[in-house]
Amino acid sequence: MANVVVVGAQWGDEGKGKIVDWLSERADVIARFQGGHNAGHTLVIDGTVFKLNALPSGVVRSGKLSVIGNGVVLDPWHLLKEIETIRAEGVEITPETLMIAENTPLILPFHGELDRAREGQNSVAKIGTTGRGIGPAYEDKVGRRAIRVADLADAATLELRIDRAMIHHDALRAGLGLEPIDRGALLDSLREVAPRILEYAAPVWKILDEKRRAGKRILFEGAQGALLDIDFGTYPFVTSSNVIAGQAATGTGLGPGAIDFVLGIVKAYTTRVGEGPFPTELDDEDGQRLGERGREFGTVTGRKRRCGWFDAVLVRQTCATSGVRGIALTKLDVLDGFDELRICTGYELDGERLDHLPTAADRQARCRPVYETLPGWSDSTEGARSWADLPAGAIKYVRRVEELIGCPVALLSTSPKREDTILVTDPFAD
Repeated sequence: MANVVVVGAQWGDEGKGKIVDWLSERADVIARFQGGHNAGHTLVIDGTVFKLNALPSGVVRSGKLSVIGNGVVLDPWHLLKEIETIRAEGVEITPETLMIAENTPLILPFHGELDRAREGQNSVAKIGTTGRGIGPAYEDKVGRRAIRVADLADAATLELRIDRAMIHHDALRAGLGLEPIDRGALLDSLREVAPRILEYAAPVWKILDEKRRAGKRILFEGAQGALLDIDFGTYPFVTSSNVIAGQAATGTGLGPGAIDFVLGIVKAYTTRVGEGPFPTELDDEDGQRLGERGREFGTVTGRKRRCGWFDAVLVRQTCATSGVRGIALTKLDVLDGFDELRICTGYELDGERLDHLPTAADRQARCRPVYETLPGWSDSTEGARSWADLPAGAIKYVRRVEELIGCPVALLSTSPKREDTILVTDPFAD
């Protein structure tokens, strides 16, 4: 049985939640492998809207095992609140259906405080984060001062980990004008939450290995998008973890040989939230129209997303760095009614033609898109469930996207509804 990794191939917000939910019906295990509760996945099932941040998208589907891998940073209080919210909507979540890797680092209150203080006090370093502490939590992980899920089980270890973190953070807080960490209050909060988190704790790497050997299908779910990858994204305007498909192995404890198919989620146009370069960004009526028709507001923050034409250069680049074998093209219906559509096929930089986005930030900022113009279509694609339902112009657009990114369309999404999906190639059929 094939195991599939799902990654966003742009700057996030590509519609991963719906696609993961659609695929999860065919999977036995759904595993989150990176990111934090800054992710926002919206699912629409039988008319009910579910908004998930920390929980894997598979939790809303019965009979599946959902796991939070070690590549995630986890806010335990947010997770428990999210679990209660989803339970109130009729979804059963138990330690048999949800497991958290024992070596998952925790996001603590001082991480969020540090995140917000940095963003608010230093315009030079402003990245446009959600302020939820994801970046500082990853910093503590690589700095070897993180508190992990397993540490909650032993009082002496927990106190030692807190003291180690405080040595670092209290110095930072003093420089930012923040009060020292209240050690006693933090310990009390963690002791209270510990048993409620530990009931979900498990050696996820071992369980996933057993599932793989038993022939079970595993779906690996990422957050954000490959252009926000800490190594291959538009640095420094990126997230604090690796987003590309290779992280699915590191972030769960399974070797890369367990990955059989990488599916890239790609929006039919381009959006991004926060700061950073965006070559095809539109500040005109077309950009406004894309934002309104696509309802481009962040699930987590409510922030308006920046909108622009499809950038084939960037998607071709992310397909290469993630080893994408097929894409799920989403929000095609948002393009309905445009007289003309434009696709970026390259960049001009200081008189030179480029077929990729350069690494240096100053060069990225000076890149100007080279466009190809295609005719639009007047008929609606919303709700289409077969190629026969699509206007000829829409089919031509999809085929041209495939040619320019060098990767075939495996799925085509024509609305937020789960059922409005055209299957071309089943990733699990490998």
